[in-house]
Amino acid sequence: MVETIAFIGLGNMGGPMAANLVKAGYPVRGFDLAEPARDAATASGITLCDTAAQTLTGASVVITMLPAGHHVLSVWSDIIKNVDKGTLMIDCSTIDVDSARNCHALANRAGCPSLDAPVSGGTAGASAGTLTFMVGGGEDALTRGRPVLEAMGRRVVHCGSAGAGQAAKICNNMILGITMAGVCEAFVLGEKLGLSHRALFDVASTSSGQCWAISTNCPVPGPVPTSPANRDYKPGFAAALMLKDMRLSQEAAKSTGATTALGAHATQLYELFDQLGHGGEDFSSIINHMRDQSA
Repeated sequence: MVETIAFIGLGNMGGPMAANLVKAGYPVRGFDLAEPARDAATASGITLCDTAAQTLTGASVVITMLPAGHHVLSVWSDIIKNVDKGTLMIDCSTIDVDSARNCHALANRAGCPSLDAPVSGGTAGASAGTLTFMVGGGEDALTRGRPVLEAMGRRVVHCGSAGAGQAAKICNNMILGITMAGVCEAFVLGEKLGLSHRALFDVASTSSGQCWAISTNCPVPGPVPTSPANRDYKPGFAAALMLKDMRLSQEAAKSTGATTALGAHATQLYELFDQLGHGGEDFSSIINHMRDQSA
């Protein structure tokens, strides 16, 4: 029997993810506060509900995709009173590890298996169904949830017990924030030295400097036609969201006593960039700020 899915949070990521579940043949009942998200969800074949609680009718799987840990905890605390025992609870948001573990505890007390399953791949991956899921939780819960996750993504990686998915996501995105800052600095330096963007790209993308920030999300227009730099830095992955993830990495570093000097410096760069009003641009557009600083 195909499981009915309650999907709460139908924004830039959640909307396309839920739409891919519909395409895969799952009945999806959805809820979001924003009118544009609600309109897009209806057009995608999602059964729109007026409240989060209404999405639970007939649902055996609940998925949340929300902005921050306090949002997820609030929603889970509210709906857990009404879910049937045995309902699989999955959170795909990017949140702090403690909040993720608290959500698992809520589900466990209600007799529900649960997974924290943040994603990598951005809005393009959400639309294309090529996301990577970093999953924390029990083996049995993952066995049940894997077909649902695979309907929305290309890879499902079991990272460990409760909260491990969020830990992996935080570490991965700290790497991403640091490498993008480094790539942007290198392109600005290359410009100062008279290198063309194409020359630096052709060398770095095939040498030891190769990384996702160059090969997929190149911060200058031209070398990678699909990168945000070719569409005036319309996000892919907004700078404000990168700042959110970098702050999560620094909170985690502080709580565990880890030294993350590069992560701390990159966080400061994105904080300043956001304060200057660029949070809605793709995070690769920080190269423009670095050019201004180097003028």
